[in-house]
Amino acid sequence: MSSSFSSMLEMEIFQYIDAHQSDFIEDLKEWVAVESDSVQPHLRQEVIRMMALAADRLTALGATVNLVNLGSHQLPDGQDLPLPPVILGELGKDPQNPTVCFYGHVDVQPAKKDDGWKTDPYILTEINGNLYGRGATDNKGPVLAWINAVETFRALELAMPVNFKFVIEGMEEAGSLGLEKLLEEEKQHFFCDVDYIVISDNLWLSNKKPALTYGSRGNACFFVEVECGSKDLHSGTFGGIIHEPLMDLIALLDSLVDPTGRIQIPGIYDSVAALTEKERKLYESIEFDLEEHKNNSGVKKFLYGTKEEILLHLWRYPSLSIHGIEGAFHEPGIKTVIPAKVIGKFSIRQVPHMDLSVVKQQVVEHLEGVFSKRNSPNKLKVSMPLGAKPWLADVNDPLYKAARRAIKTVFEVDPDFIRDGSTIPVARMFQTIVQKSVMMFPIGAADDGEHSQNEKISRHNYIEGTKVFAAFFLEISKLHQHLHETYNMETNN
Repeated sequence: MSSSFSSMLEMEIFQYIDAHQSDFIEDLKEWVAVESDSVQPHLRQEVIRMMALAADRLTALGATVNLVNLGSHQLPDGQDLPLPPVILGELGKDPQNPTVCFYGHVDVQPAKKDDGWKTDPYILTEINGNLYGRGATDNKGPVLAWINAVETFRALELAMPVNFKFVIEGMEEAGSLGLEKLLEEEKQHFFCDVDYIVISDNLWLSNKKPALTYGSRGNACFFVEVECGSKDLHSGTFGGIIHEPLMDLIALLDSLVDPTGRIQIPGIYDSVAALTEKERKLYESIEFDLEEHKNNSGVKKFLYGTKEEILLHLWRYPSLSIHGIEGAFHEPGIKTVIPAKVIGKFSIRQVPHMDLSVVKQQVVEHLEGVFSKRNSPNKLKVSMPLGAKPWLADVNDPLYKAARRAIKTVFEVDPDFIRDGSTIPVARMFQTIVQKSVMMFPIGAADDGEHSQNEKISRHNYIEGTKVFAAFFLEISKLHQHLHETYNMETNN
């Protein structure tokens, strides 16, 4: 494909997308109107209705769609609740084309107008170029942008540059229940001819500059429980003569991190890879406004004063955060009670090369060591109820090269290559099980407010995001074809 023909093709595609902005926004309005909150049991049928809507949209594209039944799951109260089906969709089987699998989700976080929303969270509302509504950026907007890009090729009767596969779920916000098992079952079937996997379920680092994400931290969640007896005690009767569990717990939690933010657990940094000069330079060119990030957070001061140090500690180094204490009195007013049992909750965001089982052992040994020095007769129990591993991709992979070119075409700027300080289990899940290249390809801006009040995606990002996905289809097709030609030449020689 010549560069001039490619440019003309892109122009035709982009003109169509611009001309159909209103249609694409109406589609998003229809999807946002569905209260597909997967967290609250009474809204489960709405999630299932949302899955049917998404399946219908893919069917209208001409895709073969399979709504896979995942059965049910049991709630803590013993109630059985049906899991929403997962969509496995397929469009195109040209053996000359690469096959790109897109993952997205159409369930959302809880939202109510009286939580502090300026608008009804389930009525998509445009204000000053921003489209406000729950799911607008996480993740209904990006899912629709990808579908809109595919639809553009069909509407213009253009040859599809790639074969498409779709994995769309409705339980991401509730832990993607059942998805891992499905991926394992379909590894040799649905995924057998997949070349690349694209996920668009995160945000840029900046409000204006596009980014590609190539890594995320893991998360190891811990409970540390201290118990002295079977019942709470009166502080006037027992205060000063017993080892209080909450005193022990506060001492344990205080031992975890020093005032500079450095984790005090021995050995925790041993497996963290040394920072190379080449990698450090990657951080220098990234667009990141410290003051903007500070203002967004509402805090007065960060632990570090430079952009590079902030990003390194957000993405590349482990961090430990304390989240709360269960069992302690937390209502307004005063209750002069000594709780019999308290549970401290904290998590460690771990980075590549850190082994979850080793991290757990290091935490347990550290806390037991601190506790033993207190000579307390209370019972200590440390557990790790949840552990998710970090994810890391290769920025030199064809996926990233194609996406970079597409971004340059649409946004006229090279993207930042970023990591995510949070945990994205689905990226690691696809990489480990399917064993294909995985890329995080966000189209939402840093201030979109995913999970928060007034979640939005800008009209600009939604429409230009549709264009960048369409451009990416062309770029990955060209790159894939070039790789195969090079491979065949080398094989023949």
